[in-house]
Amino acid sequence: MARRLGVESPWERIRALKSRTKTPLGMALRGRFLVGSRPVGGDFARRFVASAAESGIDVFRLEDPLNDVSNLREAGEAIVAADREFDAGLIYSPGQGGETQHLVEQAKKLPELGAARVLLHDPSSALEPYRANELVTALAEGSGLPVGLYCQGAGGSGLAAALEAARAGADLVACAVYPIALMLHRVSGEALASALSGAGMETAIDPDQLWHGAELVDEFIGDDPMTPHAPRISVRAAQHELPAGLVASIDTRLRAYAAADRLDEVLDELVLIRGEAGSPPLAAPIGQIIASQAIVHVLSATRYQTVVDELRDLLQGRFGTPPGEIDATVQRAVRLVAGDAPPAGEPAALDDVRDEAKGLAASEEELLLLALFGEEAEPLLRAIRDRSSGEDSLLGGGIDQTRAERIREVVRIVQETGVAEIAVEEEGTRVSVRRTEEPASVEAAPMDASEPTTAVPPLEAAVGEPPTDGAIRVEAPMVGVFYRAPHPGAPPFVQEGDAVAPGQTLCILEAMKLMNEVKADVEGVVRTIHVQNGESVEYGQALFDLEPVLARPLDAL
Repeated sequence: MARRLGVESPWERIRALKSRTKTPLGMALRGRFLVGSRPVGGDFARRFVASAAESGIDVFRLEDPLNDVSNLREAGEAIVAADREFDAGLIYSPGQGGETQHLVEQAKKLPELGAARVLLHDPSSALEPYRANELVTALAEGSGLPVGLYCQGAGGSGLAAALEAARAGADLVACAVYPIALMLHRVSGEALASALSGAGMETAIDPDQLWHGAELVDEFIGDDPMTPHAPRISVRAAQHELPAGLVASIDTRLRAYAAADRLDEVLDELVLIRGEAGSPPLAAPIGQIIASQAIVHVLSATRYQTVVDELRDLLQGRFGTPPGEIDATVQRAVRLVAGDAPPAGEPAALDDVRDEAKGLAASEEELLLLALFGEEAEPLLRAIRDRSSGEDSLLGGGIDQTRAERIREVVRIVQETGVAEIAVEEEGTRVSVRRTEEPASVEAAPMDASEPTTAVPPLEAAVGEPPTDGAIRVEAPMVGVFYRAPHPGAPPFVQEGDAVAPGQTLCILEAMKLMNEVKADVEGVVRTIHVQNGESVEYGQALFDLEPVLARPLDAL
């Protein structure tokens, strides 16, 4: 969240929280994926964990999206080396991946990795109370480690599962204060503490203090409605035993295609693809990968004619081993369509990023952000550089440290809230901080909620007229963000005038944090590039015009 605001570094946020709280701070990481959608190398994972621990993280919840615990080794070693608590997560997902024996076999491998606890994670509200009891008991016996539970569930199902887990001996249950629990379908700490006390399981938690915390959070949220999902989203998520956030993302994508009425078709296709891909859990980012492929299938009315790059990598085992067998027919079909292309780009090595940063990143932690998030991190790092320059000028201008700190706080308020100007007067000194650069495109006029709105022009306006002189138009196969290069600082895949071969990558489209290569179907010359780097594109929008190369005369062969 801090990174997306483009104002405060996530590392700064961790340090600020650490300085103001006594409660240990935790961080959830997706194995080799860390906090992104692409797996990283072992050295990268170690350096990320070391930076997080140094910033103030005390507890790491580390899980692999495929429940392949071998992917936890490097990050786990770094957690242990930093003398922090390592809670190893196992994801519960209905079907083959949620079988007790499979989870127990994975749990048995965790003590040798240095895990202090097994944390059973249910991201899709599919864990029924009796299964919670069974699994907590089995995981504790199989691993010899304490077992905790992190679950969610609307309609009280999460609380029921938490109570049964506690009865089975779970020593930790993740929960949230009441306002957050309502918004995100989490287990309420207030309700859980009261229920456990009534069942004779004392927690040493004071519910009155939790309610006081809830009031503070409620005061911050205000009176605006904050329900995260429409009822139809939550209902379908429960029916299909899918994470509600995943269903909401699919719905948003379909609305961009003017195909919101096809949500049920996509959900059915998602379940089918999941089975063909070895029944992996649908926690992020695997759920997003399979969902992207399901949308392509439904909207194109074909199966595996176009393959998302990350699904190709998943089926080729580049992310690890899924719980079940991958359908051999699907593997062959994907190989025919996608070939044996190298994996979609991993974050660049930090030393390479350092050479390309050109002063943008001034520390190891900033290099990590730039390597993980690329161009998305650049506005944040520029804001940090600008803020640092402003702070230096404050102290250099004879302003004492205490007053300079107050001015910095006012600057942060202006940056984070969007307020145009704040004036503060104290002890005869008046300070006015105003926003000087506010692009008009950022401002949004109020809209009538009763009228449908769209964030992009109609498809006909975006596509344009196809060339009539024999050129071949390459169009966007999906909604996404257009990138001309594999990562910031790298040369573009193609320039106007370049000759390209069939199968050569022309650009990348980012959709749902997944990078999808667009490739040439024919041999030709790039005549026109219609889109600027970083622009959002619509399905069917013109990206390139290629001038096909005529067949060569026989004497030229």
